[in-house]
Amino acid sequence: MAKRKEIEQNFVKNLQEKKIPDGFIKLTDNPVNGLSSEQKVILNRKANTMFNNGNVEDARRIFITTGYSDGLTRVGNYYMDKNESLKALKAYYLAHNTRETEPIYEQIAKVISKLISD
Repeated sequence: MAKRKEIEQNFVKNLQEKKIPDGFIKLTDNPVNGLSSEQKVILNRKANTMFNNGNVEDARRIFITTGYSDGLTRVGNYYMDKNESLKALKAYYLAHNTRETEPIYEQIAKVISKLISD
C-alpha cells in the first residue's frame, strides 16, 4: 500500500512539474483502461491547462487517453473555428458527440454527391 501511495505522489509531482510520465500520452483512439478516477482527473486538469494555453495537440492526446468527451468536444470546436472540419470530425467522433458530427457528415455527403453528379 505504501508503494502505491509513493507512485501516486510521484505521478502528481511529475504533473505539477509539467512532466508527463511515459505511457500517459498516447496516439491511439481508445481511452486507456486501468486509469483510476484520480489519475483521469489529474490528467484532464493538466490537459485543460494545456488547451487554455494554446497547446491543443497535447491536450487532445491526453483527452483521447482519458476518454474525456467534453475536452474532445472543445478540441473539435477549436478545429471547426480554424476551418479544419476533418480534424474536428475526428475529435467529435471520439467524444461520441453525434450532434456535432452529423452536420459534418452532411457536408461530406454533399461534396461526394456533387463530385459524382459532375
